[in-house]
Amino acid sequence: MNLKKYITIAAVVLVGGLIIYGFILMSQIFADNTKFSDKEVYVHVPTDASYSDVKKILSDYIVNIDRFEMVADKMSYPENVKSGRFLLTKGMNSYELVKSLRSNIPVKLAFNNQERIENLAGRVGSQIEADSLSLLTSFKDSIFLKENGFNEDNVLAMFIPNTYETYWNTSAEKFRDKMIKEYRNFWNKERVAKAEKQGLTPVEATILASIVHKESVKKDERPRIAGVYLNRLRLGMPLQADPTVIFAIKKKDNDFTQVIKRVFFKDLTMSSPYNTYVNIGLPPGPIAMPDITALEAVMDPEKNDFIYFCASVERFGYHEFAATLSEHNKNAKKYSDWINSQGVKR
Repeated sequence: MNLKKYITIAAVVLVGGLIIYGFILMSQIFADNTKFSDKEVYVHVPTDASYSDVKKILSDYIVNIDRFEMVADKMSYPENVKSGRFLLTKGMNSYELVKSLRSNIPVKLAFNNQERIENLAGRVGSQIEADSLSLLTSFKDSIFLKENGFNEDNVLAMFIPNTYETYWNTSAEKFRDKMIKEYRNFWNKERVAKAEKQGLTPVEATILASIVHKESVKKDERPRIAGVYLNRLRLGMPLQADPTVIFAIKKKDNDFTQVIKRVFFKDLTMSSPYNTYVNIGLPPGPIAMPDITALEAVMDPEKNDFIYFCASVERFGYHEFAATLSEHNKNAKKYSDWINSQGVKR
């Protein structure tokens, strides 16, 4: 056999080997490499995670980690690990897995009805990487509060209940900064003007809205309740809002899990800046996170002559309103008699 034939045979063998290698390589790259049963799962890669950390995270979802590593190496992933929230779908191959780990998927972060800034920090911390302590620390940062016109008592007013799109690996400070932008977007010139028409700043409007929110779950009644409280403020009367007393009790006891259905006369005299029976004007901060309807009720209240109201025993969930004390006393007696008949002690 001459040299030319040897070269030809060697070339054929080499090409054949390359074809086989290429086939094996392609099968490694494009073969299904997932082992979860759900159609899709999200994995979270923490900030500053290493390639080794990622492999540990993926171990519960990938059939063959060696196959994944081979593809990841060729795609320079080990040197370019990204933190965040990533979507894996059933049947993905190694190439698709690596590609997916480069596409950070935002979360739909939602919050409402939080009673304190501490509760809000916990709620947000359950949805993004930043924990509740780091979030709370950022919310109460003295420099941030001073620069933006808040204090520790009223900073809850900065957070407008809604659903927001953000990245899971957003830091506490970046989340806080996003919220102050959302606050400014909400309190545009039109809304600020509406609050000013009622003699209120945005923060004051939010504080009053938190009381309106707690007074009634009936959204159609909230503008009337807001009108009553604004009447009292204009007359220089105490707001005499039971929800503020309940908040004061919880704050004094440092127990916001307790359920208080009834306020007694002795409670009305307790010393607290949140007790609107003994203090004129608004409390120092919101007693809850008001929803948008409560905020709108304060900005667009019903114009009425009512000064008093109490819970109705004929229309549960609603209230009976009065313009005179004698009329209110009749309504209040009906409610007192009814609640006593129910045996409600607290």
